[in-house]
Amino acid sequence: MDLFDYAREIKKSTASPLAVRMRPENLDEVVGQEHILGEDKLLSRAIRADKLSSVIFYGPPGTGKTTLAHVIARTTSSDFRQINATTAGKKDMQDAVEAAKRLMASQDRRTILFVDEIHRFNKAQQDFLLPFVEDGTVILIGATTENPYFEVNGALISRSVIFELKPLKKEDVAKLIDRAVYDEKKGMGAYRAVIDDDAKNFLADISGGDARSAINAVELAIMTTPPLEDGRIHITIDVAQECIQRRNVRYDKTGDNHYDVISAFIKSMRGSDPDAALYYLARMIYAGEDPLFIARRIMICAAEDVGMADPQALVVATAASLTCERIGMPEGQIPLAEAAVYVATAPKSNSSYMGLMAAEAAVKEIDMASVPPHLKDAHYSGAGKLGHGIEYKYAHDFPGHYVEQQYLPDELVGRRFFEPGVNGYENTIRRYMDFCAKMAQEQSAKKDSLT
Repeated sequence: MDLFDYAREIKKSTASPLAVRMRPENLDEVVGQEHILGEDKLLSRAIRADKLSSVIFYGPPGTGKTTLAHVIARTTSSDFRQINATTAGKKDMQDAVEAAKRLMASQDRRTILFVDEIHRFNKAQQDFLLPFVEDGTVILIGATTENPYFEVNGALISRSVIFELKPLKKEDVAKLIDRAVYDEKKGMGAYRAVIDDDAKNFLADISGGDARSAINAVELAIMTTPPLEDGRIHITIDVAQECIQRRNVRYDKTGDNHYDVISAFIKSMRGSDPDAALYYLARMIYAGEDPLFIARRIMICAAEDVGMADPQALVVATAASLTCERIGMPEGQIPLAEAAVYVATAPKSNSSYMGLMAAEAAVKEIDMASVPPHLKDAHYSGAGKLGHGIEYKYAHDFPGHYVEQQYLPDELVGRRFFEPGVNGYENTIRRYMDFCAKMAQEQSAKKDSLT
C-alpha cells in the first residue's frame, strides 16, 4: 500500500456510507446468521482457525455476504484480494491468479480471492477460475444474490461449500439500528441523536431483514433532521416513515425469490388457503410482477389442481387473464384477486392431470398402438375398402346417448387412466360413468338374449 492508497483508505473510512463504516471487524461483532456462525458451526470454526476452503455465500441483499468476506480478510493470515464481477474482466482475474502464484512460491502463503456478484461472470469467466480453485492456487469466496445452483457453474459448486445467508431477524436489525444511532466509533453517536422505540421497530420491520436498508434510513434521518433546542436529533416514527417511503419487499422478478413467492402463491391456492393466496398475490403486485405471468399461473393451477372438481375454475381464471390484459393495471388486480380466491376455495382434484400422466406413460410403453378400425376416418376416398369406420356405432342413436364399443387400441383394452374423485363436480362425473357402466351391462345382456 503506497501513500495514495493509505490516504484513499482514510478518506473512505470517513466519507463512505454508514453501512460500510459499520461493517464488523471480527466474528464477535457480526449480528445474526447464527445458523452458520454459531460457535459450533462449520463456517465459524473455519474462520476462527483460519482454515477456510472455497465457499459461496448466497442470500438476499443486506444480509452480510460482503461483511463476512471482510471479516475473513481481517482475520486470515492469507493474502486477500477482492474483485467485483460487475466490473472485472479476464485481465483482473489473470492478475489475481498470477499474484497468488508468486505469493505461494515466494512466501508459501495462500490467497483468498473474493468475487462479489459472482453470478455476473459468464460461463467462460467462471471456467477460467476452475483450475486455480481446484489446485489450491486461490481459495474462492463467491457472493451472490442468485441461487448458485442456477447461476454458478456446477464444477465450481462441487468444489465449494454453499452457505445460505437469510434475511436478518427483526431484533437483529433493531440491534444494528441502535449501533448506528449511538455508537460513537463506527456509528453516528457524535450527532447525539435519539430514536423512539416505535421508530426503531418500524425501521426494523419495514427493512425486510435488509440491514443496509435500515442503516441507510438511520443515516438519512440523522443527516436531514434538525436538532431540537437541547441539541439532540430526535428520530420519531414520522421521521422514520419519511426516510423509507415504501416497504422493502424481498422480491426480485428475475431471481430466486421470484420463484419462491410464485411457488408459495400456487401452493396456497392448491392448499385452499385464500388468505395466503391473496397475501402472495399482493406481494407480487406490489413488487411490480408482470400481472399476465400471475394470471398464467392461476390458469395452470385451475387446470391442474382444481381440474374436474370444478371445471368453472379454469373459465374464471381465463376470464381474469383476459380482463386483466384488456383493462390493464391497477384495475387488473381485481379480477386476479377474484380468480385467486375462486381457485383457492374451489374443491380440488388432480384426476385429469394424473390421468394424462398415466396415458403418456402408456404411449411410451406401447409403440404406436393401433387405432381400432371402426374409429378410423371413413370420409376420404377408399376408406371403406380398407374397413375404416365400418361398424362404428353413433352414440346418439342409442338410449341415453350411450353405446358400449371399443375405443382404446387393442393393446390397451381394459386400462383405466381417469379415476374421478369425490369432490365437487367429479361426483356428477362419477354418477354418469356409473350410468354408462349400467347401460353397457343392459346392452350386453340384450345382445346375449338375441343371440
